[in-house]
Amino acid sequence: MTAPGEPEAWEGTAEGDQPLVIRVRGARVHNLKDVDVTVPLRRLVGVAGVSGSGKSSLAMGVLYAEGSRRYLEALSTYTRRRMAQAPRAAVVEVDHVPAALALRQRPGVPGVRSTFGTSTELLNVLRLMFSRLGAHLCPNGHRHEPTVDVAANMDLTCAVCGAVWYPPGAESFAFNSDGACPRCTGTGMVREVDEAALVPDASKSIADGAVAPWSMFGLTVMPQVVAEFGVRTDMPYADLTAAERGIVMHGPEEKRHISVRSKNGKLFELDFTYRNARRAVEEALNNAATERGLSRVNKFLSTQICLDCHGTRLSEAARGTLLDGTNLAEATAKTLDDLVAWMPTLPGALPPEMREMADNLIATLLGAARRLTELGLGYLTLDRASSTLSTGERQRVQLARAVRNRTTGVLYVLDEPSIGLHPVNVDGLLGVMRDLLRDGNSVVFVDHDVQVLREADWLIEIGPGSGAEGGTVLATGDPRGLGKDSASLIGGFLTGREPVLVRTRADRDTVYDCGRIHLATRPLHTVHALDVDVPRGKLTAVTGVSGSGKTTLILESLVPGLKAQAADEPLPEHVKALDAAGISRVNMVDATPIGTNVRSTVATYSGILDDLRREYAGTPAAVERA
Repeated sequence: MTAPGEPEAWEGTAEGDQPLVIRVRGARVHNLKDVDVTVPLRRLVGVAGVSGSGKSSLAMGVLYAEGSRRYLEALSTYTRRRMAQAPRAAVVEVDHVPAALALRQRPGVPGVRSTFGTSTELLNVLRLMFSRLGAHLCPNGHRHEPTVDVAANMDLTCAVCGAVWYPPGAESFAFNSDGACPRCTGTGMVREVDEAALVPDASKSIADGAVAPWSMFGLTVMPQVVAEFGVRTDMPYADLTAAERGIVMHGPEEKRHISVRSKNGKLFELDFTYRNARRAVEEALNNAATERGLSRVNKFLSTQICLDCHGTRLSEAARGTLLDGTNLAEATAKTLDDLVAWMPTLPGALPPEMREMADNLIATLLGAARRLTELGLGYLTLDRASSTLSTGERQRVQLARAVRNRTTGVLYVLDEPSIGLHPVNVDGLLGVMRDLLRDGNSVVFVDHDVQVLREADWLIEIGPGSGAEGGTVLATGDPRGLGKDSASLIGGFLTGREPVLVRTRADRDTVYDCGRIHLATRPLHTVHALDVDVPRGKLTAVTGVSGSGKTTLILESLVPGLKAQAADEPLPEHVKALDAAGISRVNMVDATPIGTNVRSTVATYSGILDDLRREYAGTPAAVERA
């Protein structure tokens, strides 16, 4: 007889004859070895195992792949032709898999126009509030008090000058649309060609490659063309006259007749249109289609905050409307926590007939903000560029958006959702997953964090090893059941039976016995100025809640500073000081702990440091240089 805690006990039908389990038979995706497994629906199901054991192959390569593919196959041929088609998974049979959505381990980095406010859609509500509840300016600049006539789509009449005008709609406050600053087109930044960077070594002649963009962007005949304008190309650029340098930088796009010799020595007479140094960079920027191409162009550009909008992205008109004395730019500069605290104060500043509308809009915004604050994102400002958010922050935005969409009957597959989360934020993550279940969805997640795995209704453990040594189902059951299962490798960690191995730590009194790296920074993003010493020859961990400044300290300050110092280049603008004498190279090991279990995280880090010590004969300074 089936035990109540086993998935077979959930089989049969629910109300409306709905299946209660997904049956997977003969899964052979990647290293899976003809895996047969039953996955409960409308439950929180965790997939555990060592890194490389096949967890993601089961969750993403089978469940998500088949759920999304079958949903697309149900669409019309006309629609499918316009969508990428996923191949059929290497599996004999998958029964009762619902339409699936994946919330991936590493969400893509958003574009330059995306902010925390736009990615969470909080800014959409805030724009509507400013449109409906704000004190607008008439065409002649006179302030018009909030009125319910705006919601009724009525024209407004200025009490001062008598001008009649139609009030701005929500799109008039969008920096991706009508509300964009004309100068920066809604990006908040202005990129301009840096003429000093176009000729990095003025001691060179043009013939020897003084004008860097010409050689970098394939305009190797431009020295000959510019010579036809009367510019001397055989002497140091610094010795050219102002008129000659003006032609190099700003010369007209005119054709000149030149002789070009081929590799075999044959001479060709050709007409070439002149591309001055600035124009060469501008064309390369317009044609850049990849990050690599853009990075090549960026070395010739200087990026400055737009002086017209002061980085707010908004036009002067969009900044003219006030809500309780605050314009939209000032509102989006508030942290989410401050914005939530400000909302309840707004109805009291409005006429009585507008307060019900205000309450409805405020409730919508607060409802969308609730999960974000529970996930620990209350410190972010709405105007924070999404590209500056960490992986963990972007994933939590993705999770909160999934809950807000209020789907039902969908299989959500989450790939290591605890990445980037401090333990204090795990409750918020679990709350999001429980919300998805309450709406009638199913959740399957891949993770290593025992704090998250213990909360699963059902666990599937894949293993026992990585690659060819993995790919089989070791154990299934609830967390308590896995703790008693001798075949389970993670069960002991779930129940606390297994000890967590910790590498011997350096003594506090001797932590700097091999020296230190000193770093001082200016404020960046939401992080205050930092002043820190990093021990040399030691394994140093940087921890803290998500958004506390870990990535800013290491990946945006220390590493770029060390690389700049090693290349004898200026330090990043926000790095005030860096003392790291003797370090000549920085090696990056990307995301080492991601995808590793309790034991292998410690083993991986310890192994890296021990290998370096062996390679460099145990010299602490050499280890730091490596």
